[in-house]
Amino acid sequence: MKPVIAICPGSYDPVTYGHLDLIERAARVFDRLIVAVLRNVQKEPLFPVAERVEMLKEATREFENVEVDVFEGLLVDFARRKNAGVVVRGIRAVSDYEYELQMALMNRKMEPRLETVFMLPAETFSFLSSSLVKEIARLGGSVQGLVPPHVEERLKAKVS
Repeated sequence: MKPVIAICPGSYDPVTYGHLDLIERAARVFDRLIVAVLRNVQKEPLFPVAERVEMLKEATREFENVEVDVFEGLLVDFARRKNAGVVVRGIRAVSDYEYELQMALMNRKMEPRLETVFMLPAETFSFLSSSLVKEIARLGGSVQGLVPPHVEERLKAKVS
């Protein structure tokens, strides 16, 4: 059997423990997992792509079958270039499911060999999002326990 390559795409602005929970569990399921940072020129992220990649590489260095990469454009094109057959997406709530279902069906329409696997977060992280973490940090709240310590330090420096 050929190895199953999966992609876990996202903005990761910044990476949270919720992301890392999903990455760790997906890394146990698939032979190779590519954590793909989306470069979206239409959005204004808090962290530039290079910094998000650095934070992810540090946070995932213990996983031997995980690599961090960057993509822009269509996910299906990136998946073809990487010979990936699976997209892994986290679903926290019904609203996530509705959006992710639409994306999965469109990806399947464009590339029928690309499967989408939805994974639920650990209950501990079911409320967690990068947007919420950024808002807490901007308002001076503690993000300890929501992001790895090296991300917490960068967040504090960014919003100070």
